[in-house]
Amino acid sequence: MEEQRKIPTSKVQRAARFLKTGGVIGANYVKHYTKKAFNADVSDKDLHELNAKELMGALGELKGSALKVAQMLSMDQNILPTEYVDQLMRAQHKAPALSYPLIAKTFKTDLRKTPEELFDTFDKHAVNAASIGQVHLATLKKKKLAVKIQYPGVAESITSDLKMVKSLILPFVKMKEEDVAEFYSEIESKLLEETDYPNELQQSQEIAKACEKIDGLVFPKFYPELSGKKVLTMDWLDGWHLDEYLATNPSQEERNRYGQIIWNFYDYQTHVLKLIHADPHPGNFLFMADGKLGILDFGCVKRIPPEAYRPLVMLFDKKILKQPEKILEVMNLLNVIQPNDTKKEIEFYTDIFNRGLRLLGRPVHQDEFDFGDKSYITEIFTEGMRIKQMKEVRQSKVARGTRHGLYINRAYFGVYMLLHKLGAKIKTKSAYLKADAA
Repeated sequence: MEEQRKIPTSKVQRAARFLKTGGVIGANYVKHYTKKAFNADVSDKDLHELNAKELMGALGELKGSALKVAQMLSMDQNILPTEYVDQLMRAQHKAPALSYPLIAKTFKTDLRKTPEELFDTFDKHAVNAASIGQVHLATLKKKKLAVKIQYPGVAESITSDLKMVKSLILPFVKMKEEDVAEFYSEIESKLLEETDYPNELQQSQEIAKACEKIDGLVFPKFYPELSGKKVLTMDWLDGWHLDEYLATNPSQEERNRYGQIIWNFYDYQTHVLKLIHADPHPGNFLFMADGKLGILDFGCVKRIPPEAYRPLVMLFDKKILKQPEKILEVMNLLNVIQPNDTKKEIEFYTDIFNRGLRLLGRPVHQDEFDFGDKSYITEIFTEGMRIKQMKEVRQSKVARGTRHGLYINRAYFGVYMLLHKLGAKIKTKSAYLKADAA
């Protein structure tokens, strides 16, 4: 794995890296459209690939919230060109790793000891590297351990990074800063939470204990005595990530079984625990040789407050499709309808909401669903693109929705994509949703 010897930590260093990347991407556009002026057949694909690699190089070097936000955007394939999505999806757990001297320095600062003083063995080269930290393999008393180390300066740079991201995005969405303040506040709070390793340790133990009754799940045991503010030590789980697992050519029955475990896990979290593992990218799931599913990384957990749970339950109920007054109630609860909307705007967004509800609610509005159906996923992306291209949506200066929807939607969209790639056909009727919950 490629290693990085230093990481920009100051606001000035990180801003300079952003500006440098912007300059390179701008120059690439000039070159591309100069060529296109002489040859109209020149494809945009090469431009996107070139810029995607430049962007990924910068984000991989900066790490932290800049990379994390880009990865979140990559989960919605209607926002970015395919070439950008491909680069960012690869970086979910394979970003450039930091070299060992920086890792040793983090240990000395956080735990007052070097890795060699704490463990019997410690692999100096990272096994996985993502946006917030990287993972190393260690052993202690013949037990294999996964040691997650947070990148230097990540927590301290979140606020300034988000300000730079915000300044880049706002001109394109044509909204005022105050209109999107609560959404950025939600993102900032979750990113700060992900850098709080003591909190992650506590959340992991809490959720693992609460989910003991769900068959097929495995959670790593954590070791507080080998953990700190920037270091987190847990049991090593052997298994395949999704692409590696699919390369073993598993049977449809086996894929369905794993898909059911994933669905049951999220069903239980949503309706019993009232919280969600809100980072369901493939790097956080391990398909194990004994048929169990390993769950990793509880740094990002969305707790669902009552005001967010009530409309969510209503959306799970198929009967709502025939109750226009209930749909309007949900839209108001979710702030899709705004106080100053005209009758025409209400009708416009009601139509969009209705179509989206019938499409995205399809799996939970029936007892069984085949997530391997390519036509369904194509339909989702086609509808997303249709909405994105609407003049009324493009020119809207109002931020619709609630802050709670950001991570709840992200979690379920991630699960849908995970189950689709797995090609799983599963029972989707909730085992925990109470009929009178709404």
